[in-house]
Amino acid sequence: MPQDGAVQIRGSMGKGYDQVLTDDALAFLAELHRAFEPRRQALLDGRAELQRKLDDGYVPAFRDDPEGIRGGDWRVGPIPGDLADRRVEITGPTDRKMVINALNSGARVFMADFEDANAPSWPNMIEGQINLTDAIERRIEFVGDNNKVYKLNDQVATLVVRPRGWHLTDKHILVDGSPIAGGLMDFGLYMFHNAQRLLDRNTGPYFYLPKLEGAAEAKLWNDVFTYAEKRLDLVHGTIKVTVLIETILGALEMEEILYELRDHAVGLNAGRWDYIFSVIKKFRNHSAALLPDRAQVTMTVPFMRAYATHLVQVCHRHGAHAIGGMAAFIPSRRDPQVNEEALARVREDKEREANDGFDGTWVAHPDLVPVAQAVFDQYLGERPNQGGRWSADQVHTAEELLNFRVPDGHVTETGIRNNLQVTLRYLESWLRGVGAAAIFNLMEDAATAEIARAQLWQWARYNARLADGRAVTAGLIRQMAEEERDRIRQEWQDLDAKARLDKAFRIFDQVSLADTLPDFLTTVAYGYLE
Repeated sequence: MPQDGAVQIRGSMGKGYDQVLTDDALAFLAELHRAFEPRRQALLDGRAELQRKLDDGYVPAFRDDPEGIRGGDWRVGPIPGDLADRRVEITGPTDRKMVINALNSGARVFMADFEDANAPSWPNMIEGQINLTDAIERRIEFVGDNNKVYKLNDQVATLVVRPRGWHLTDKHILVDGSPIAGGLMDFGLYMFHNAQRLLDRNTGPYFYLPKLEGAAEAKLWNDVFTYAEKRLDLVHGTIKVTVLIETILGALEMEEILYELRDHAVGLNAGRWDYIFSVIKKFRNHSAALLPDRAQVTMTVPFMRAYATHLVQVCHRHGAHAIGGMAAFIPSRRDPQVNEEALARVREDKEREANDGFDGTWVAHPDLVPVAQAVFDQYLGERPNQGGRWSADQVHTAEELLNFRVPDGHVTETGIRNNLQVTLRYLESWLRGVGAAAIFNLMEDAATAEIARAQLWQWARYNARLADGRAVTAGLIRQMAEEERDRIRQEWQDLDAKARLDKAFRIFDQVSLADTLPDFLTTVAYGYLE
């Protein structure tokens, strides 16, 4: 294993790690780093420069289109057979039991997540790679605490992998003394070890791309894919990707993003939670972007409707699939009334998506697969997707995407306290290595915690008013945060959990009460993770 200064491994070597971190795989990572790290850094510098302009009052718009990309007569490349029907997709981290249960869930696709549903500890990242290879080879097994043995069914979901976004690095692998980009590490290891394995099984290397803020970032990924295909002797276009449109800047360039990736792209996904967070973050100095309680920012408010329906039309105009957002409810084993009310909301959400023309949707729990599938079965029947549905009337303007008014929206003490509970509980979970956390009957990942902590910052920044007339200040939020932390401490007996909660509170202080809103909670919290 190279340790000569070119590639250095800073993490300990567990069982099977040597099968992932081979000399050849590490050499491939070094190639990717050297070829693309300078461009990644330049793009991140571009993000920072644009944020400075936004902070100074700049309002973005659709970019100039001299090439006629928007509305042009072009289509994405051919879509593989096992990605033609994506009516229900399940998502989750790459731990061994989750991989088995998700692949067995009855969903058409499993998005194995190295990003928001995963805490990027060294064991999580490398053992996740082991688990995915074992799943592809159909040798994966897991024995639970009750000695129950989990194995793959004969019929399993199509595997799609989400690597980390461009903003994240991994401190455990250094190339020429610098941390490797997390996305290049996740993509490179999975691609190097499994591309041919997947093709031999009549599937392929499929990916979800997160957090893109524009077409230039999509082009960087496209060049990475082209490089990898050539390097591994694969046909151009073998890699297939779906892009999560989960930033407001990405939404303004979603057609250009699809165009840059057109030989590799199969669709776009409406990443609704990160999208709301992106609105708060990017327009942190714009009072017009002040949002009410998170529960009131639904997919039916005007700017979210514009985002969703515009995405469908962009996809269908160019032969790509539109995948809807997450249903995060975790069914209760003890309260049928909670289930009945929540499942009714899930059905309503999925009916809206199907009626809008989405080709499929996301769920976070296997018990939701039949609920979502029943809705899309009704709309699709025997058709694999709704790709023929397109209407120029549903292509929105930049002004519609950027009008963040929420009718009758307001900030409440309940909303503040819920955001505090979610932020603290999620951070504690993340610090113990669990990136998909069950909180109040919902499966939460980093995106929800990002919205929660960013809203707290925004409300204090603009002294939002509660119904009783109180102004929301940093002091009021800190007082409530201490109260909510103490409530959680009383709930828990485990001393290690309480210690992690104290760390979580310190991180909360940094990401919610700082003078300037930090870009990502996870980059701050990563310094606390081993």
